[in-house]
Amino acid sequence: MTKHICCRSLIGEERYSDSPQLLFSGLLSHFATYFVLKYMSGFGNEFASEDSRCPGSLPEGQNNTQVCPYGLYAEQLSGSAFTCPRTANLYVCSWLYRILPSVRHKPFTPMSCGDLTENWNEVEPDPNQLRWKPFNIPKSSEKKVDFISGLHTVCGAGDSKSRNGIAIHMYTCNTSMIDKCFQNADGDFLIVPQQGEILITTEFGKMMVEPNEICVIQQGMRFSVDVFRETRGYILEVFGAHFELPDLGPIGANGLANPRDFQTPVAWYEDRTVATGYTIVNKYQGKLFSCQQDFSPFNVVAWHGNYTPYKYNLENFMVINCVAFDHVDPSIFTVLTAKSTRPGVAIADFVIFPPRWGVADHTFRPPYYHRNCMSEFMGLIKGHYEAKEEGFQPGGASLHSIMTPHGPDVDCFEKNSTAVLKPERVAEGTMAFMFESSFSMAVTKWGLDTCHCLDKSYYKCWEALKSHFNPNWKPSSK
Repeated sequence: MTKHICCRSLIGEERYSDSPQLLFSGLLSHFATYFVLKYMSGFGNEFASEDSRCPGSLPEGQNNTQVCPYGLYAEQLSGSAFTCPRTANLYVCSWLYRILPSVRHKPFTPMSCGDLTENWNEVEPDPNQLRWKPFNIPKSSEKKVDFISGLHTVCGAGDSKSRNGIAIHMYTCNTSMIDKCFQNADGDFLIVPQQGEILITTEFGKMMVEPNEICVIQQGMRFSVDVFRETRGYILEVFGAHFELPDLGPIGANGLANPRDFQTPVAWYEDRTVATGYTIVNKYQGKLFSCQQDFSPFNVVAWHGNYTPYKYNLENFMVINCVAFDHVDPSIFTVLTAKSTRPGVAIADFVIFPPRWGVADHTFRPPYYHRNCMSEFMGLIKGHYEAKEEGFQPGGASLHSIMTPHGPDVDCFEKNSTAVLKPERVAEGTMAFMFESSFSMAVTKWGLDTCHCLDKSYYKCWEALKSHFNPNWKPSSK
């Protein structure tokens, strides 16, 4: 499957766009060739890919030959324990065939973590309903901020050292990573762009990820992020588990996020020496470290395996909804889950609320009032969320912690309590999502204070709810 046009200049620069007309307008004198980003289809598949510039670069019949084709080095990247049962874990490993192995680098040294943290005790717990206005994106004219320096931790729980936990971050940036890549030794990143597409170069190849798409960069995979404008998005990080498709149970073989719609990049390499030094940034035990090497880490000519990065377009989600009465539980909208050791309980679920039909009879159709044994962090990619059309804005967020009451605001309740029930489109032009977790998440100092985006008037959206109790009510005669 192919999607994005890429234009490569004579000096190695690349440009990406959905529109060849926009791409080439005003640039023809600067660019010499173009190609198309390609992806392989499937979820958890055994993939094999080699850059077309080096045919036959994948060894035949074995993984670790005495001498690899083209004089490459063989390197394994493992995503699970060697002894893990195959039925219990889809993500075993991948073999990478690269120009130089990743072990050739200078020692790692500590670096500033900025607003990235795993300290869940820096402020006192706050059980209130929390909502954030759209998180600020730094202006490129004022300060250059790349993906790494633009990471901000909002909330989380657990511990990367014990391999059990979760963290939720925002990224806000305005410039690309130059001669720099990122590696997360602690866990998996599920990235949700909200404003601005991001071009992600990985050891496995390149992916363009736009708003209304997501991507997953699994533990240990090195990647670099290019941006094309002021850019913002959400990140769900999980420690100790990988994301997988939810069990479908009585739904059957088809529905929700279908495996065929997930896309994995094809092999792409650059044989590039960086005399001034290439920086590897490593997130390890909640801290950041950096090291230097004199070559690009994206030198993988060929690879095979099932431990890969991947992307998914949320428009492909096959929605299942109530067709008779009552409001179906939001678990029916789960795209991906990271399971805990307790059956049926997730470290984290990624849930979306896509456009769909609402047809339930005799029913209050929006989400019901609720107290929950799970933490619910919500974000909005675009549009207006049905339960709170005012105040909850794209690029903002909300957190309803364990057993904290939440539900529709006053306007939503009054409107939908008296609405004429007929088939109608719900959430048209909207994409809200939820990171739901069994962990009781703590909010960071940045989330409560430093970001200056916390909406301290959020509680007021329920203050005008009034009692409709009528002790003289009688059931209507049939």
